[in-house]
Amino acid sequence: MDFVEGELEERNWGEKDHAKLQLRVVRLLDTRSWFVAIETRIRISPTRYRVPDVCVYEREPDEQVFQTTPWIVIEILSPEDRMGRMHRKLEDYHAIGCPNIWVVDPWRRKAYRFDGSSVAEVSALVSDDSRVRLELGQIF
Repeated sequence: MDFVEGELEERNWGEKDHAKLQLRVVRLLDTRSWFVAIETRIRISPTRYRVPDVCVYEREPDEQVFQTTPWIVIEILSPEDRMGRMHRKLEDYHAIGCPNIWVVDPWRRKAYRFDGSSVAEVSALVSDDSRVRLELGQIF
């Protein structure tokens, strides 16, 4: 669950396609020296905690509940996800300075990048410094 302004926000329960995609993305990213974590709390503020599906750090944070800003955050959509609610999560990641915020839709086989204000469909997930490039064919 996410914790937002004193309220618990239930996350959608993962399904097989969600889990398979999450594992595939982690395997693609975990081949390098980065620290990759799944479903781990990130402190956005004292009253906001988010739990992204996947986050990547250049170095492993020391804290158990992450306060360090991730380098990459990836949210994988579930069938019940609503874009308005997802947009608020993406804004939170942007607010703490995450430079690479991606959304992957396993049912439509599409990927998106959040730039701080809008979500745009992309043909590949590419980090801002081009060190990571995940082609849709690799992901799906």
